[in-house]
Amino acid sequence: MQRSVVEEVALVVPETDDPAMPVMTFRAWFLGIASCAILIFLNTFFTYRTQPMAISAILMQIAVLPIGRFMATTLPNKEVKLFGGRWCFNLNPGPFNIKEHVIITVFANCGVSSGGGDAYSIGAITVMKAYYKQSISFLCSLIIVLTTQLLGYGWAGMLRKYLVEPAGMWWPANLAQVSLFRALHEKDNKEPHHKGPGRMKFFLIFFFASFFYYIFPGFLFPILSFFSWVCWAWPHNLTAQQIGSAYHGLGLGAFTFDWAGISAYHGSPLITPWFSILNIAVGFVMFVYIIVPLCYWKLNAFDARKFPIFSNKLFTSTGHSYDTTSVLTPEYKLNVPAYNSYGKLFLSPLFALSIGSGFARFTATLTHVALFHGRDIWKQSKSAVNTGEENIHAKMMKEYKPVPQWWFLVLLAGSVFFSLLVSFVYKEQVQLPWWGMLFAFSLAWLVTLPIGVIQATTNQQPGYDIIAQFMIGFILPGMPIANLLFKIYGRISTVHALSFLSDLKLGQYMKIPPRCMYAAQLVGTLIAGAINLAVAWWMLETIENICDTDVLPSDSPWTCPKYRVTFDASVIWGLVGPSRLFGHAGLYRKLVWLFLVGAVLPFPIWILSKSYPKKKWISLINIPVILYGFAGMPPATPTNIASWLITGTVFNYFVFQYRKRWWQRYNYVLSAALDAGTAFMGVLIFFALQQNEKVSLRWWGTEVDHCPLATCPTEQGIVVAGCPVF
Repeated sequence: MQRSVVEEVALVVPETDDPAMPVMTFRAWFLGIASCAILIFLNTFFTYRTQPMAISAILMQIAVLPIGRFMATTLPNKEVKLFGGRWCFNLNPGPFNIKEHVIITVFANCGVSSGGGDAYSIGAITVMKAYYKQSISFLCSLIIVLTTQLLGYGWAGMLRKYLVEPAGMWWPANLAQVSLFRALHEKDNKEPHHKGPGRMKFFLIFFFASFFYYIFPGFLFPILSFFSWVCWAWPHNLTAQQIGSAYHGLGLGAFTFDWAGISAYHGSPLITPWFSILNIAVGFVMFVYIIVPLCYWKLNAFDARKFPIFSNKLFTSTGHSYDTTSVLTPEYKLNVPAYNSYGKLFLSPLFALSIGSGFARFTATLTHVALFHGRDIWKQSKSAVNTGEENIHAKMMKEYKPVPQWWFLVLLAGSVFFSLLVSFVYKEQVQLPWWGMLFAFSLAWLVTLPIGVIQATTNQQPGYDIIAQFMIGFILPGMPIANLLFKIYGRISTVHALSFLSDLKLGQYMKIPPRCMYAAQLVGTLIAGAINLAVAWWMLETIENICDTDVLPSDSPWTCPKYRVTFDASVIWGLVGPSRLFGHAGLYRKLVWLFLVGAVLPFPIWILSKSYPKKKWISLINIPVILYGFAGMPPATPTNIASWLITGTVFNYFVFQYRKRWWQRYNYVLSAALDAGTAFMGVLIFFALQQNEKVSLRWWGTEVDHCPLATCPTEQGIVVAGCPVF
């Protein structure tokens, strides 16, 4: 039987299965629902904090193991009958097994994708209530939250045969999960020639090492998160600090010794394939060390020297922060006379170029997937059977009943119906008309497949948040709420779809029956969505002036920095509108040409790959992933990305090439241990130290960046407090 065509998968994923192993047990349901509820509560709670934290499912993945084993030893072996015996189950069908553990983790993942990370649809609800002071109803909010996620579930069901079943769609991030499950459940083979600890012992060693180490960058010595030695060498040189600052500059020579900082924006570098790391490195070096310096110091593009070289703030023409409240009407629409009087909105050079790279990345993704994967997608459109590429894992899954396509179509149709209902019944609150909803659905349907191909093969997810808001900003200018809703129904439904698809691939690797996966994902999504909104609503209603930094005291823990970014984006794209920034009279109009540039760039690579088919490395040149080297900055810093690239290169090139047996045995286990240890200590620090007002640490090492001049402009005549005047 053919093994996986991907070497990493063949090395990590087991090629065995036990179809008799119980999956949807009482333990799995109880611990799964509890894990989902706990994670969604914590992630929703933390996301409003001044120091937000996204807690991954790995936290519950580790925590439930001893609980599951405890339940297996204490619960009676007893049949429980419900509804007159029509439904029965065994409280304790045997030892706690690996498939139960996987299903619990799938539940927990719903508590992460719904409330963690970017907090998605709750961000729009929060901006509407806390920033725009809208009296949106709870029922309307609940429909928005649930339909956004279930819409993504519908997309996932329709795209299974393209993004889950083919062997080439291998979803690298899942290999860390598989390694961890195996480390927790399988006994290591004591090979005579192998020296070193077993995988479980290895995991525990690095888990505790990561756990105890994180107290330093997390609380005692935060300067380790942004280590800028260049600024210490030249404490009075503005240019040196712009180049060397880890937090406010280009980060040349800087590094982060904080695993949370390394994995913050592109995920763990240990689970990203080397060719993907190399592509991102090319884009990163080209963007940060060539294009940005050239535009800033040589060309002064977009009046760049009037502003800091790296900042996500909005500026006036004099280099000061832009006061958005001065151009708002009481209805939170643009006051055009006030805007014309106050002046135009400006961006820092890196911020502007990052937006432009988003334009190119969007069209490059569509072109790349059409050229390199279009033929395969067309073949799979004609048949659900993936001929020629099926491997052992796909064949093993045929032992289980599949999920009928109409199950997913019903969810999709219901989500579309209730979403359109929102646009009719709550038209004044959401601003987005029914045709805007349909446009958002069409956009999501168009891009979910190509973005999914990129993520399934490179572990990178090119976003199109900017494009979604750019489009609707032109169509519905001056309507920031409509802009927010269009983004979550377009872009965020794609994010949820890809999260569901990743879990479906995990289910294939771990041989979880498809109908069990369907039940776990659907129930977990409904529970997570309801709790997500309930917690957010409770906090928005009970915490006075939450998110309002103009009213809150300076030491308030409820300043909502993530949602402030969401609000700023609604101002840029919805209130001021892209026509004023990127239209024919806009300062940044030339960046629109990057749409065309991105669409054209994949063609030379594709032609070369066809002209020289024996040179396999040519087809590994991935333009969307190269452009992804620009993504996330800001708020990601060049130091975050550079440290990620270096770490990934060490493990996925040097260790993989020269210590392959060690890599096979330990690489993904190490990634999971670092994640888990950092997450546990992060939670402990928050509750034990940061919540205690009496515990306050202030010294040289708690200042994350000793580069005060890095935030200064360099244009002649620009006067900013604390900065030299040229």
